Amino acid sequence: MQVSEGPSRRRTFAGRARRAQIVEAAIGVIAELGYGQASFARIAERAGLSSTRLISYHFAGKDELIKQVVAQLYGEMSGHMAERVQAESTPAGAFRTYIQALVGFISAHRARMKALLEIFLNHRDADGGVTSYDAATDLATLAPIEEILRWGQREGEFRMFDTRVMAMTVHRAIDGLPFLLEADPGRDLDAYGEELVTLFDLATRSAR
Repeated sequence: MQVSEGPSRRRTFAGRARRAQIVEAAIGVIAELGYGQASFARIAERAGLSSTRLISYHFAGKDELIKQVVAQLYGEMSGHMAERVQAESTPAGAFRTYIQALVGFISAHRARMKALLEIFLNHRDADGGVTSYDAATDLATLAPIEEILRWGQREGEFRMFDTRVMAMTVHRAIDGLPFLLEADPGRDLDAYGEELVTLFDLATRSAR
C-alpha cells in the first residue's frame, strides 16, 4: 500500500531542506569572510534567498543558527569517524584509524574547519559567554577515544596509563590543526597524521 505524501509532510521536507540550505550558506560565508561578516544579509544572498525574513522564519536568531552550524559540522565529523573506526577489529587498529580519520577529515574539509574555528574564536551569546563549545562538550568529544584506550588496556595491547590524560593529549594534538593550517596552509597533513600515529603508538603500546 502506497502512503500518499500530504501537504503537511511536504512542508516538513521543504522546511528541513530550507534549514539545511541556510546552514550551508552560513558555513560558506563564515569560512570565506569570517564570523564577524556573517550577517543574515550575506547568508541570505549566498543561499539565494529573496529576504532575510526567510532565515528568521526558520531560526530564532543568529545564536540558534550558529548552534545548528556547529551541530551539523560535528555530526559530519562523528559520522566520518564512526564509519571508519567501527570497521577495525583491534584496539591498536581502531586507535590508528581514529587519528588518521580525524586528521583526514580536517584535511579534506578545510573550509568547514575554518568556519568552525571562526565560531569557536568569536561566537558569544548576549551575556558574552561561549555557547558553541563548553566543558561538557569537550569531555563528550573525549569519550570515543577513551573507550578505545580502555579497550586496548583490557586486551593488553596498551600499557596502563590515565586514559583521560592520553585522550586529551591526542585531541589537543589534532585540535590545533586548523590553527596550523592558517599559518602553514601547505602543510602535508598525511605526513602529519602518520607522525601522530607513530608518536602515540610509542606512547601507548604495551611492553609485552
